[in-house]
Order: sequence, then C-alpha cells, then structure tokens
Amino acid sequence: MEEGSELQERRQSNKATEPRVELQVDSSGPGSLPLTSVSSIDLVARRLKQRHIAGTFGTGLFLGTGGAIRTAGPLGALIAFALVGSVAYSSLCSLGEMTSLAPISGSFPHFASRWVDPALGFAVGWNYFIANLLTVPVEISGAQILISMWDSHHVAVYTVVICISICATNIFGVIYFGEAEFAFSILKLVLITGLIIVGLVIDLGGAPNHQRLGFQYWKNPGIFAGPGLEPRYPALDKFLGILSVITQAAFAYQGMELVAIAASETENPRRNIAKAIRRVFYRISIFYILGVFIAGLIVPSNNKDLLTGFGFSAQSPFVIAMQISGIRVLPSVVNAGFIASAFSAGNSFLFCSSRILYGLALRGQAPRFLTRCTRKGLPIVAVLCSSAFAFLSLMNISSGAETVFNWLQHLSVMGGFFGWLSINITYIFFYRGLQYQGIDRRKLHYWNPLQPWLSVWGLIWCVLFILINGYNVFWDFSASGFLTSYLTIPLFIGLFLFWKITRSTAIWKPGEMDFTTCIPSIEETERPEIPPKGFWQHVAAVLF
Repeated sequence: MEEGSELQERRQSNKATEPRVELQVDSSGPGSLPLTSVSSIDLVARRLKQRHIAGTFGTGLFLGTGGAIRTAGPLGALIAFALVGSVAYSSLCSLGEMTSLAPISGSFPHFASRWVDPALGFAVGWNYFIANLLTVPVEISGAQILISMWDSHHVAVYTVVICISICATNIFGVIYFGEAEFAFSILKLVLITGLIIVGLVIDLGGAPNHQRLGFQYWKNPGIFAGPGLEPRYPALDKFLGILSVITQAAFAYQGMELVAIAASETENPRRNIAKAIRRVFYRISIFYILGVFIAGLIVPSNNKDLLTGFGFSAQSPFVIAMQISGIRVLPSVVNAGFIASAFSAGNSFLFCSSRILYGLALRGQAPRFLTRCTRKGLPIVAVLCSSAFAFLSLMNISSGAETVFNWLQHLSVMGGFFGWLSINITYIFFYRGLQYQGIDRRKLHYWNPLQPWLSVWGLIWCVLFILINGYNVFWDFSASGFLTSYLTIPLFIGLFLFWKITRSTAIWKPGEMDFTTCIPSIEETERPEIPPKGFWQHVAAVLF
C-alpha cells in the first residue's frame, strides 16, 4: 500500500507540470470571443482529418526530386529517398502502435510527457509547432518559384497574394476547409499518378519525339553524381552527393505522421490507425520511391535546367522531360497542379501549426490568451499568430526565393527529425513499460512484429540525420548555413532543460507508466464496421 501511495504521488507530481485549462463559454460582453471546451473545439478539424490523405504532398515531392537527381544522380536520389522513407515509416509504425493503445488528443507530445518525461513532451510540442510553422513559408516560397516558370518579374506580388490567400482560408473559409483539402488531395493523387504514367510513356518512346530512353541516362552521365565538394576523390564525392539530398528527401516526407494523428481523432480511431499505417507503406512505395525512380529515367542528372537545389526556372524533372520530348501544353498544366499542391500543403501546415499552438496553450505550456476562440470554435488568436509567420516568405524579395527556400527548409526539416527522434524514443519507453506491466501489445488493433527494432532503426538514423544535416558548411562555411542547419539542436535542448529545471520533472520508470487513465475503451471508440457496397464504395475504401 505504501509503495502504491508513493507511485500515485509521483504520477500526480509529474502530471502537475502540465496544468490543464478548463475552458467555458465566455459571452459576458458584447463582441467578446467565447472560450469553449477542448472536446467541442473546432469541429472542422474532425471533418478535415476524416478525409485527409495527401494534404502534405507539396513542393518537397514535386519540386525537390529535381535537385536530388542533380546532386546525387538517379540511383543516389533513389537510395536517399528510400532510406529516409524507411525512417519515416518506422516512426509512423511506432506512433501508430502507441495511438492504437491511447487514441487521445495530444498525440506524440502527450505520449512523451506521459511515458518518458514531461520535459520531453514540452520540448517536442514546441519543436513540432515550430517545424510546422516554418513549413508554411517554405511552401509559399516553393509556389512562387513554380510561378516563376511563367513570370519572374513580380515576386513580391505573387508572394503577398499567396500569403493572404492561405491566411484568409484558415481564418474565414475554415467551414469549407475539410472539403477543399479533400478535393486538393484527390488532385494531388491524380497528379502524381498521372506523372508516373506520363514518365513511363516518355521513357518507353511514346512521346511525340518517339525516342526510347530506357536506362540511357543511368549509363550516361551515370547512376551517381556529386556536389563537387571533393573533385579529387570521385567515390567520396558521390557518397557526399547522397548525404546532400537527405534534407530534400526528408522535406518530401515531412508531415507524414499527420496521417496517424488524423486517424487517431476520427471515428473508429483504432481501426483507422491500422488502415492509415498500411496505406502509408504503399504511399511511400508508389508515390515517392516509384516517382523518384521514374524521374531519374527521363532526365539526365547534368541537364542544365536541373539546377542544384531549386533554380529560378522552377522546373521539376517531369516538366523538363515533357519539354524535351516535345509535349507542349501539358507542362504548363502540370506546373499549375504543382502550384495548387504547394498552396494546399501550406494550408495544411498552417492549420496544423495553429492547432498545435492552441493545444500547447490548453496544457499550460503556452500563454493562456492563445486559447481564445470564436463562437464557431475557431482558435482565432492561435491562427492569427501562426499566420503572421507565413509572411517570412517575403524574405525571398531581397535574398532570392531559392536561398530563402533552403534556409527555411533546413530549419523545418531539422524540426521534423527531432519529431521523428522523439517518437522513436517514446516508443522504446512505451515498449519497456508494456513488457514490465505484462500488457500484451499483440491485442492492440495495430502492432508491428518488427518492433522494437523498427524504432531502434529510426532512432539511430534520426540522430545521424541531425548530425549530418548541414555537413556541407564545413567545406564552404557560411554563418547563415550553419545556423539554419544546427540552430534546432540547442533550441530543443534548451526547451527540454527549461521545463525540466523549472518544473522539476522526472523520467518515468516502467512500473510507473500510466496506460489506463483517461484512455477510452474499445467499446467507447469503435463502432461496427459497415462493409462497402458497389464498385465505387470499394474503390473509396481502398484509397481513403
């Protein structure tokens, strides 16, 4: 009894470091903004997440493959995308299993607080908010780069228009946001599928020029390229080429964990988690790996339009291949689709960052005024604060869109690496806790037989990715390059130490972890599954 009393006191002490804000409707004054409970807040979030499948497909996938092929060659880019894809998938499997046990709001920042250390949850929450927040101006800069294919003389005008449109959509059009993002998701899935098919047609000689390419570009100029850092040692330079595109590959996968987060907050969350993880595996294999493979077949890595990084011509390898093969109208249509994809991804990341900030405020880890909402449940203050950062993309007026894109991309990707790292660390603690307390994880709706080795794989590679993310600055040093590559490391450590010291938190031991409190039962969350009827319902069930 005495030991149980001590455990309860320790749990209460750690939980006290995350105060919960109980919000009530406040309509005492004219024009006042009501505060609503977290259970009823922002119903559009649920509507969006039920149908959100490709919201984070953006410039990382459609535009980033060009720079990857130019820097590392077709096989080098394929290796980098496959490696980062395996790390993203391992992190997603870890998150999916934890969410299958506890399908509750807060997701992995809450899991880190609950099963590792409240200080880690605080650091993860703010880090994830910053990573999502910085991705918004990255996507806006990417959209502006794509527009420069047609007009490169009105950068400021296009950037401001895109910023205002994205912010206005999140503020005024939130009622229709879920349906709009569902439509954008369909557009992007059709776009990438169409590009893969067109790429195959071009490679097999079905384009207007009737030139069959096969693996011609793998022979000349070759399967690997290099960044030119070590011209005297070609093998080393080619290896460095693969390392150079890790950031570009990671940015393409950024936000993939939102699929698991989305599934956890819909109806039948445990069942949806299992579906989401399975579909993400096919999504990585088909849309990412196959897309990069096809792109490497149809454009040589030394093509003058495949500038290192993201050039002013803003051409993806697919657009370049269409132009070379004599396809006239389709490149402009595809480029318009890319712009719509970048706009949609910016929308999604602004939506997510504002809700993350709102969640931090609810848990007492951000200023309370950020919890204020409109009568319709929109966290207006959090949305406005997050929207302000979209205008960081205006830096491309003075510094150049390519430079700003790369600065913000590195900061965002580093935040994503720390997010994946935290997920895998949390899962290892979670796994130990289940084993110690005799809980059979095989009874969960989703569990992976490769665990805990998947999480160990993800953990090791995330650490390496964080360390090598900005390695090229040691060949050609610049203060801005060094800061954007490594600023996140002291920031994350500082957030962790701040909360740990000020709140005196402690690491949870396996026997102290709480796997029951405030976790709904299967009967409370899962409803009987209604089987699809007819052809189109079966198609929708497979895709969504």
